[in-house]
Amino acid sequence: MRSDLMKKGLERAPHRSLFKAMGYTDEEIKRPLIGVVNSANEIIPGHIHLGIIADDVKAGIRIAGGTPVEFPAIGICDGIAMGHTGMKYSLASRELIADSVEAMVMAHPFDALVMIPNCDKIIPGMLMAAMRLNIPTIFISGGPMLAGKLKGKTIDLISVFEGVGKVKAGSMSQKELDAIEDCACPGCGSCSGMYTANSMNCVTEALGLGLPGNGTILAVHAARRRLAKEAGMKIMELLKKDVKPRDIATLDAFKNAIAVDMALGCSTNTVLHIPAIAHEAGIKLELDIFNEISKKTPNICKLSPAGAHHIEDLDTAGGIQAVMKRISPLGVINEKVLTVSGKTVGENLKSAVILDDDVIRTLKNPYTKEGGIAILKGNLAPDGCVVKQSAVAENMLVNESKARVFDAEDDAIKAILGGKIKAGDIVVIRYEGPKGGPGMREMLGPTSAIAGMGLDTTVALLTDGRFSGGTRGAAIGHISPEAADGGPIALVREGDIIAIDIPKKKITLKVSPEELKKRKKEFKPKAPTITTGYLARYAKLVTSASTGAIFKD
Repeated sequence: MRSDLMKKGLERAPHRSLFKAMGYTDEEIKRPLIGVVNSANEIIPGHIHLGIIADDVKAGIRIAGGTPVEFPAIGICDGIAMGHTGMKYSLASRELIADSVEAMVMAHPFDALVMIPNCDKIIPGMLMAAMRLNIPTIFISGGPMLAGKLKGKTIDLISVFEGVGKVKAGSMSQKELDAIEDCACPGCGSCSGMYTANSMNCVTEALGLGLPGNGTILAVHAARRRLAKEAGMKIMELLKKDVKPRDIATLDAFKNAIAVDMALGCSTNTVLHIPAIAHEAGIKLELDIFNEISKKTPNICKLSPAGAHHIEDLDTAGGIQAVMKRISPLGVINEKVLTVSGKTVGENLKSAVILDDDVIRTLKNPYTKEGGIAILKGNLAPDGCVVKQSAVAENMLVNESKARVFDAEDDAIKAILGGKIKAGDIVVIRYEGPKGGPGMREMLGPTSAIAGMGLDTTVALLTDGRFSGGTRGAAIGHISPEAADGGPIALVREGDIIAIDIPKKKITLKVSPEELKKRKKEFKPKAPTITTGYLARYAKLVTSASTGAIFKD
């Protein structure tokens, strides 16, 4: 056993003594030691209950003959960090999480791991660590939140964000917003729509590293606790068979995950995280693969913010296994790949049942023939950019208009809420990329303000930053290269014409090559906004959004 390095033999008597100081018995020390990585904290609704999930995981491990050893991982709540300097640390925390899990597991050689994440950067950070360490590992998320209810209508966190814009526009009273604020997030769990947290939990299940149900069983349901116990028992089976993450997360498994991503219309942040996770597994995923799989995979689910359904509806309809079963006949799901259940994808799908054709549409009745995400390229984004096309109004799929340019998200929000952005404008927000932000802030603030002001079907927003999974409308992010690296987005001037053609996957700054060359010579990058601490180091190490914002090798 790997843990023998720290517990077996005469020379390890001091080590065993330290274990005994914590109450471990000789019998517990002799058993396989299973690291339980718990991201529980009191600042994220999706994590407030993870102590209960961890207790259930540990019960499962003990049932199957192992000794659980719990240790923590940090987590940032994107919703609470949104709209201020705190958001600069969100994406950057992904690398910290991966590195800290690596440090703990290399310093204390556990035999296997159970990862308990639930929200935005915690999930990919732990997945990256799992690929890097490559010892038997299983994921069990904390599960999604129930949607809120108010006056017979279903609401969620995005209802609150967009309500701010409505109050500013005069279409909603402060009293009405207060009522929404009180009801939108009714309890624990990852926020109830197909935002980044739930997108990544669903991707984890589709990738094969979470048991069936991992992505959709509600946080408040007893089935979530039973799944946690099952995960604890299953890790002992994976350890016995020596099944490691890289045995499961093959190139074919990543393609399965991307196909599910497209069918669901997941967050654009998956385009950052999936390549970064693959990189840790030694697999290079080019951005073009998203478009290739999208062409074959229809968008068959529309969950908030793209539609009225929520994760609870998807779970009732059959969950991720049902989605995979639906799209498998198209040839986009490799059923031969292994999963942490101990079965292949195909074996898992035999018991999957599709229970609601409204939530999971048939292949004859998709929302769109292509998947939920599109990668665009052109002279404004030579290395690519990303849009959740399933959440774009039809009239905005092809659009040409003048640029309104801002060098920071905060300035753009002031202009939007101040009524300075008009129908037809294309808002450009730059110097918000991985390096330039630094930290590549999510921009739910400006997109929600645009929606709240009633402009989401007439105004596009382009940025080298990124968007929340809760964003809807013509929001195009991850423009690469970013402004801080002298990318073409840095050369855009107020009033320039920009042409967007999502169906043709093109984005064009309609300025002559000669003029752009002239502007490039005159270009002086904006001075860094943060020059000390972790973010300053992060800015020096991070690469482009087009590579998943991974660190330089």
